[in-house]
Amino acid sequence: MSATSAPGPAPSAIDDLLAEHAGLEQQLSDPALHDDPANARRVGKRFAELAPVMATYEKLRAARDDLAAARELAADDAAFAEEIPALEELVGELDAALTDLLAPRDPHDGDDVVLEIKSGAGGEESALFAADLARMYLKYCERRGYKATVLGVTESDLGGYKEATISVKSRETLRDGVWSRLKFEGGVHRVQRVPVTESQGRIHTSAAGVLIYPEPEEVEAVEIDESDLRIDVYRSSGKGGQGVNTTDSAVRITHLPTGIVVTCQNERSQLQNKARAMQVLAARLQSAAEEQADAAAAEGRAAQIRTVDRSERIRTYNFPENRITDHRIGFKANNLDAVLDGDLDALLDALVAADRQARLEAS
Repeated sequence: MSATSAPGPAPSAIDDLLAEHAGLEQQLSDPALHDDPANARRVGKRFAELAPVMATYEKLRAARDDLAAARELAADDAAFAEEIPALEELVGELDAALTDLLAPRDPHDGDDVVLEIKSGAGGEESALFAADLARMYLKYCERRGYKATVLGVTESDLGGYKEATISVKSRETLRDGVWSRLKFEGGVHRVQRVPVTESQGRIHTSAAGVLIYPEPEEVEAVEIDESDLRIDVYRSSGKGGQGVNTTDSAVRITHLPTGIVVTCQNERSQLQNKARAMQVLAARLQSAAEEQADAAAAEGRAAQIRTVDRSERIRTYNFPENRITDHRIGFKANNLDAVLDGDLDALLDALVAADRQARLEAS
């Protein structure tokens, strides 16, 4: 690849980012910024987003300087002439990397997320599979160093999950946060296996649904009328340590105009559970508003099926063949056991790469 084979990003775009980065750096060095924690987080998050762009730009600038020097000295010293092809290749690679970093990206990529997993077609077997999916995500979060918190669970008779809500947060500010990795999980997940309830050893097909939405650290103002809410309190269930079943501390909030239901039973008091549930509700309403107002956002979330129909699947988990298949990108791998143990990176890397290529082609 030659240094001139790709046009690279426009100079004005780089100049704008250099100026923004310098301004952010100046703000972060001002102690007064940290008097406003919310603003400090926003500035820190944007600074982290620009960090890989700045690092790649500096490497590219140094490589271009080296290439220019090698070309200038090549006529007098053969050693410099020998360096030119490698430097041209390096400049080309860095130029392409910088162009990739500057490509249109999902504005929520740095956000934390809330996962909702619901059983669907398949009865008790679907609920058991929903529990398997929940454990898979919890194990993946453990591998990645994310902080995962189970906000609420409704169990089935055999210990499966009729529904589960999980909050997933990054432990540090990153340009590519939890949403950038897990946003592709929304949709219907189909399983093919012999259920524990099957006495004849026949393979059954059932499904569970996953809904995922970003939970920005600072949820934008969302109009929530108290009269639109039905708030129920009940006794927490499931594992949670001593005292979890002794008080009506769990909270279920129903937003009557939209039918959105949010539950939280993880916190130790009713007041804390209500506050956390309201945060989740606000994030869900914000996500819904974005889908309605922004056609691109709606298209990007079109794969998140609200009704769990086996025919509308994004992925199949085939237990007899130990195979996982993602139908959106044709990804197949015979390591289902490892995937269910949280080893999702190869699959998610393929989805990220396909999404990046689509954004580059669109731009």
